[in-house]
Amino acid sequence: MIHISTIREQPAAVAARLAVKNFDGKLAIQSIIELDQQRRNIQQELDAIRAQSNQLAAQIGSLIKLGNKAEAEELKAQTTSLKEKSKEFDEAMLQLERQIAEQQVKLPNMPATAVPEGKSPADNVIKDTWGKMPEVMAGALPHWEIAAKYDLIDFELGVKIAGAGFPVYKGKGAKLQRALINFFLDQATLLGYKEVQPPIVVNADSGYGTGNLPDKEGQMYHIGIDDLYLIPTAEVPLTNIFRKVTLKETELPIKITGYTPCFRREAGSYGKDVRGLNRLHQFDKVEIVQIAHPENSYHLLEEMRTYVGGLLQKLGLHYRTLLLCGGDMSFSSAMTYDFEVYSAAQERW
Repeated sequence: MIHISTIREQPAAVAARLAVKNFDGKLAIQSIIELDQQRRNIQQELDAIRAQSNQLAAQIGSLIKLGNKAEAEELKAQTTSLKEKSKEFDEAMLQLERQIAEQQVKLPNMPATAVPEGKSPADNVIKDTWGKMPEVMAGALPHWEIAAKYDLIDFELGVKIAGAGFPVYKGKGAKLQRALINFFLDQATLLGYKEVQPPIVVNADSGYGTGNLPDKEGQMYHIGIDDLYLIPTAEVPLTNIFRKVTLKETELPIKITGYTPCFRREAGSYGKDVRGLNRLHQFDKVEIVQIAHPENSYHLLEEMRTYVGGLLQKLGLHYRTLLLCGGDMSFSSAMTYDFEVYSAAQERW
């Protein structure tokens, strides 16, 4: 969430940065500034009332000591009136703060200055590529046919049990999935990341804490009776460990990793580009997260980028790294690198 002081003091700069994400925030910014000014005006009124109430309380105490009860009672009547006004102003303050917060959460995070402008994945910038383009022998099968032939992954059984996008891993397919999860977790812990096994459901406050709500509300599975959400990524619960927590600078950076199943409703429609494991409603993910001082965040992002590239190199996978343009970034991201592995059988990244 963009801090209110930044919006108030640099409205044009905030609007310009949001425009890189193809987001027109001018009206929302103006609305926030106007609501904030109303809040600040009421705060001044409240401060004046409280100062007057304190002054009257001191006068009342002095009058009672002097035995002048009549005048003291008159002043008490004034304090009662001031308390009623104070209550009205407090309620108005709360209402304005709610309205400001409702507007703030609708503003995406501002992108870093290094983020290129653009509207779609076609405008992303290729930062580097590693490995040789893999070659596929004649008659090679796509992964979904290999999975069916050797009973590694059963997509149809997943449809029967839950629906499309919920595969069932079997035998060596299940072992491979588990081995990859362990590989990524073990590599992260060797680098100093502390492993955490978080819940795979979160409350609404956690969704707002990472910007998934309200932006991705329609893309998250919602458990209505309990008002909980299935997580779209382990980043959500891992990051929320530190929500409303004040950390000392000496504690930074904090490095954590975690594995969770993840759930997304927006997996896509049926077709050649979403067959097999290309797009799923449920998938496994190992996340690495660092909580760092803002001045070090982009330097650490580059370190994490190098680390992830090293994992793919250890697996011998041909990949490329993309710096996402503003129009292809997530709501809460300030800067995003995507790693894409080339699928020779499908002839696509």
